[in-house]
Amino acid sequence: MADSDGEYIDDLSDDETNAHQVTRGVGAGTRSSGRGGAAQAAQPKARWEDIQRSWDTVVEGADGSISSTVVGLLEAGKRKRLLRDTTPLQRGIIRHLIIVLDLSSAMAEKDLRPTRYLLTIRYAQEFVTEFFEQNPISQLGIIGMRDGLAVRISDMSGNPNDHIGAIQALRTQDPKGHPSLQNALDMTRAALFNAPSHGTREVTIVFGALLSSDPGDIHKTITALVGDKIRVGVVGLAAQVAICRELVMKTNEGNDSAYGVALNEQHFRELLLESTTPPVTRSAKQSASSLLMMGFPSRIVETHASLCACHSKLTKGGYLCSRCTSKVCSLPSECPACGLTLILSTHLARSYHHLFPLLNWVEVPWRKAGRSSHCFACQTPFPTVPTEQLRAVKEAAAKSTSGTSPSSRYECTVCGNHFCIDCDVWSHEVVHNCPGCQSAAAQVPESNGEAEAVDGEPGAVQVGNGTERMDFG
Repeated sequence: MADSDGEYIDDLSDDETNAHQVTRGVGAGTRSSGRGGAAQAAQPKARWEDIQRSWDTVVEGADGSISSTVVGLLEAGKRKRLLRDTTPLQRGIIRHLIIVLDLSSAMAEKDLRPTRYLLTIRYAQEFVTEFFEQNPISQLGIIGMRDGLAVRISDMSGNPNDHIGAIQALRTQDPKGHPSLQNALDMTRAALFNAPSHGTREVTIVFGALLSSDPGDIHKTITALVGDKIRVGVVGLAAQVAICRELVMKTNEGNDSAYGVALNEQHFRELLLESTTPPVTRSAKQSASSLLMMGFPSRIVETHASLCACHSKLTKGGYLCSRCTSKVCSLPSECPACGLTLILSTHLARSYHHLFPLLNWVEVPWRKAGRSSHCFACQTPFPTVPTEQLRAVKEAAAKSTSGTSPSSRYECTVCGNHFCIDCDVWSHEVVHNCPGCQSAAAQVPESNGEAEAVDGEPGAVQVGNGTERMDFG
C-alpha cells in the first residue's frame, strides 16, 4: 500500500503536489493559493487558534526576576473581588433565605476536588458564616435533595452554629439517587410561607445533576413561586440546565444573572458567596416603609443558674427580653414568649453598609506616588519611586495584570489617603469603612441629629427606604 502511494505521488507534477499540501501558515487551508489564498487570509481566526498562554504575560523585572510579576498577579486577584458596583441601591436587609443542596449521586463526581459533595459541604459552612457576618438580623434554613425527595437539614433559624452542625453531619452520609427540584421548591415554599412581608424571600440552589426527578408539573410550582414573590438563584456544577434557567428568569423578573455554572473550585466559591449580598428591591410594595418592633436587651450574669426560654437549659448568663423579661441565650433571636425580635445595636449597624457601600479606591500612578511613603492604615512602607528608566518597566508589568496599581498604592477618592492592597481588602470586605475618612470624622465630631440605640429598651425601626430610623420612648 505504501508503494502504491509513493508511485501516485511520484506521478504528480509540482503544481499538483503543492495544491494538495496543507500548511499552518497564514492564508493556508485552500487547494489553490492563487484563487483562495487572499480570501482565506481575510477570514477571522477560530476561537481555538487564539491561544492565550499564562507565561506570555510574565515580564522580568530590572533585576531579572519575576517576583514583581507574581506580586502583581496576587494583587490582581484581590482587586478583582473588590471592583464591584458601589451604587447605593435599596436592598432588603432583613432576609429569609433557604439553601438547597444537591445530595444526589451526581455529587460523587471528582471534577471538583476532592468531590463535588465534600466541596459543597465545605463551602456551605463558609457560606453560613459569611452570611450571618454580613446579614446578622436575617434567617437561614437548609434543605437537601436525595432519592427524589426533599429532606430538611436545618430549620429556619438565626443561629449559625445550628446550621454548621447540621451541615457537618452530612459528611457521614453518601450522595445517592436523583434530585427533585419540584419537591425541594415545594418545601421551601412551606418554610417561607410565614415569612413577614417586610423581609425578603430567597432560595439558593446548588445543583450538580443534569436532570430532575419530579412527581408533577414543575412549571406550576414555578408559577406558585412567582405568586409568593420568592426569588431563586442557582449555582450549577455540571452544565446549564434549561429548567434551571427558566426558574431563575421567571422568579427574578426576566433576569438570569442569578444563574451561574462553576468553572472551577474558586469560581464555585465566588458564585455561592454572591448570595450573601442582599438583593435589590424592585417592586413598589417592598419599597414602602414599615415600622418593626425590636428589642435591644442587655446581657446579664447571674450567680445562680436559671433556665433559658429558648432551649430550656440551665445557664448563668444571657439576655433579658425588653418586653417580657424572658431570658434567651444568644442574639439575634426571637423571644419565645412574646415573639419580639431581639437584636443588638451593632447588628443593625453591620447590616447598614449594604445600603451605602464603600466606594472603590483608585490606582495611584507613579507621578502621584511621591505624596506617600507608608500605608495610612498599617504603616507598611511603599516601594520607592523609581527613576524614569525603571518606571517604564514597572508600568509594563502592571499593565500585564489589569486592575493593579503600578505603585502598589490605592487612593480613597474622599479623603485622598493612600493604602496598600491588604488594607484595601480589609476596608471593603471586613469593616466597610475607610480608615482615613473615619480618622478625619473623629477629629471634628459633629452631631447629625440621629437617635442612638439604647440597650435595654424596645424601639421602632423603620426599614424599606434605604435608612433605619429608631424611635425610642
